[in-house]
Amino acid sequence: MKPLPLALPLAALLFAGAAPAPRPAATITVRNALNLARRAETISLPLSKLPAAARQLDPADLRVRDAASKSLLISQLVDNDADGKPDELLFQTDMGARASKTFMVEPAAAGPVPTTPDVTFARFVPERTDDFAWENDRVAFRTYGPNAQELAEKKDPNGTLSSGMDCWLKRVSYPIIDKWYGRHVHEKPFAYHTDIGEGYDPYHVGSSRGVGGTGVLLDGKLFVSKNFTKYKVLATGPIRTVFELTYAPYPAGSLSVTETKRISLDRGSNLTRFEEHISAGQPLPNCTVGLTLHEQKGEVKADPKAGWCRYWEKVDDSYLGTGVVVAPRYLTDYQEHRSEQKDQSQLYMVTKPQQDAVIFYAGFGWQKSGQFASADAWDAYLAEFAQRISSPLVVSWK
Repeated sequence: MKPLPLALPLAALLFAGAAPAPRPAATITVRNALNLARRAETISLPLSKLPAAARQLDPADLRVRDAASKSLLISQLVDNDADGKPDELLFQTDMGARASKTFMVEPAAAGPVPTTPDVTFARFVPERTDDFAWENDRVAFRTYGPNAQELAEKKDPNGTLSSGMDCWLKRVSYPIIDKWYGRHVHEKPFAYHTDIGEGYDPYHVGSSRGVGGTGVLLDGKLFVSKNFTKYKVLATGPIRTVFELTYAPYPAGSLSVTETKRISLDRGSNLTRFEEHISAGQPLPNCTVGLTLHEQKGEVKADPKAGWCRYWEKVDDSYLGTGVVVAPRYLTDYQEHRSEQKDQSQLYMVTKPQQDAVIFYAGFGWQKSGQFASADAWDAYLAEFAQRISSPLVVSWK
């Protein structure tokens, strides 16, 4: 028997490799109207509004490809109402100033969804009383639950009575929440207060608002909730983590205020998004977002017209910038509240809820993380962030 010519298997191989690429189920166009380059922008595609070809596919089989680079992108499905069915498909991209980009939504035959170790994350933390903590590749936060409140009210030193938001200063891109709480349990209590190369928690919240805690301001007094009473995690993943915190009703003058926060954090962002649902059976005079000034030794700067304020302070051997950004349509007043009482010196962004809701962003930049070298760099980030939320990307599809 004669051996087959080598050319035949090669030809067959070439023919097999020439299969056409999967037909796109949708073509997505993204436009940036700002004369400003935008990094790590999250694009949300509502599954119910995509073209029929995309709706006919199982959401888990949807892939996103950059039309210019031909690369498949990291994507994430999110179920916003916890009904077991995904509502939106997320992906991220950088956008040049006044630039447009095209993306293709393709079926699973396009290949597996790329992965990354730098994911977003959130969870309830019963091993440290009952914290709730969340993070992305740049920042981490925590707040406090009902058991911590109960202990504090019993004068137990392990308790914490606060609905303020705490900063965990990380300087690595990978997740640290589980590791740091693990050190607390297995090495020594509160080991996360010591930096062993990944960052640490030197930030003090106490009864202040921390970074983005809320309340109702009446006659110069800020009325605030106690610790959260319930939580619900809606999403964690490579692009976004989403969860809800519910608070017991609390008095503000003659009003009884109810409050639920839907909190989300996207990969690449230093600011957490807060969707605050707050009501009292009648229109509230305001929802006030606070930013603590600690011992008032730092530097305050604000641009109320653009919708942002910040505090730049020295923390141990480095500097920390904290900030709040809110769309000007919500903002009614900005105040610097100075007090001799502990934890009561704060910046107030006074907002007017619309249909019992207000959206704002709060977070921080730590000099030692290498992200922001100076107060000017932090100011520029907040100013650009304010521009971005005032001029969202325009997304269309066919």
